[in-house]
Amino acid sequence: MDVSESGERQISWAARSMPVLTAIGERFALSRPFDGLRIAACLHVTAETAVLMGALKAGGAQIELAASNPLSTQDDVAEALRTYGIGVHARAGVDRATYYRHIHQALDLEPDLVLDDGCDLVNILHTERTDLLERVSGGCEETTTGIIRLRQMAAEGALRFPVVAVNDTRTKRMFDNRYGTGQSTLDGIMRATNTMLAGRTVVVAGFGYCGRGVAERAKGFGARVIVTEIDAVKALDATLQGYEVRPMAQAAMLGDLFVTVTGNRDVIRGEHLSVMKDGAILANAGHFDVEIDVRALDELAQEVHRGVRPNTDEYVMPDGRRLLLLAEGRLVNLTAAEGHPAAVMDMSFSAQALAVEWLVGARAELAPGVYDVPGEIDHEVARLKLAATGIGIDTLTPEQEDYLHSWRAGS
Repeated sequence: MDVSESGERQISWAARSMPVLTAIGERFALSRPFDGLRIAACLHVTAETAVLMGALKAGGAQIELAASNPLSTQDDVAEALRTYGIGVHARAGVDRATYYRHIHQALDLEPDLVLDDGCDLVNILHTERTDLLERVSGGCEETTTGIIRLRQMAAEGALRFPVVAVNDTRTKRMFDNRYGTGQSTLDGIMRATNTMLAGRTVVVAGFGYCGRGVAERAKGFGARVIVTEIDAVKALDATLQGYEVRPMAQAAMLGDLFVTVTGNRDVIRGEHLSVMKDGAILANAGHFDVEIDVRALDELAQEVHRGVRPNTDEYVMPDGRRLLLLAEGRLVNLTAAEGHPAAVMDMSFSAQALAVEWLVGARAELAPGVYDVPGEIDHEVARLKLAATGIGIDTLTPEQEDYLHSWRAGS
């Protein structure tokens, strides 16, 4: 079996669990909403992403795709996408310079629209490829980290075109961030370490939607879960859900496994590493490799043993303690595992595809800024997913509709 055939099989397998996006792609093939449009994308190059690319291409788009993480590319899928006529600039395990060169190559398309996962492509457009900004009329962003960056750009008046915050839909936060991240993060950790979670202490840094998912899945495996937070409301939520909440300075001495999922840098620093147990495992499920201070880990270590298991490096401290870093501090679920299950990405990428379609129609009327996905798209994705899985829900009667839209009915 050649490489592209292997990729084709992976894409076909993913598509089986992506009925909503498949149906949207079939509609796009008839309506051709993207005829004549060029799309530059910076996304994880996986089988699920390939199904999205196929749907957009079926709608008439010309596409160039770069990877949004150097370690997440599935090379056989990339090769299969090239046979579809989609330009792919990605290879597993490239260095930082090559990663950014690939993004520049995708932007050489001179796109009308951009799709981003982490805001690296949009950042390069606004700093190094400003000559292309006049043509770009809109974009979509898939991640919490990317939306944080984009809202800051908008607040400073730096963002030059409208961007749809696909990450902020109710369906994506619930299905992708919570359930997808929770399952795929623990999947990556267990593949990399073959560790047993029952009875172990798992420290989850950050209790947003992704952090909740990781905490819930770890608790379900029988782990004792400690949450660290900077937000008082989220910390209170974690407490009321039965989790132990502590500052990282305290949690660092107690944890067997640490998972960062905050969207911020230096969540685990040198002072935390210095007090961790022998054998503590460090994993990151945030988008960028800055949440665990890997430079401090390198400076503290007396020896480093690379690849003691796949995607696992052992750092030996001067006092003999061993700390295990997974996936070089990058996204553990996409480096040590395959990312979210296809059934999860069916909803996320369906919202993405419909958001691109909406953006094409609305972009001329939108000023530069960050926009929420229209509520009807979110509801449509949820409705289609329920229908595809054979689940029915109730509808309001005329009397109930009247009641909800009237202020005259009393008690």
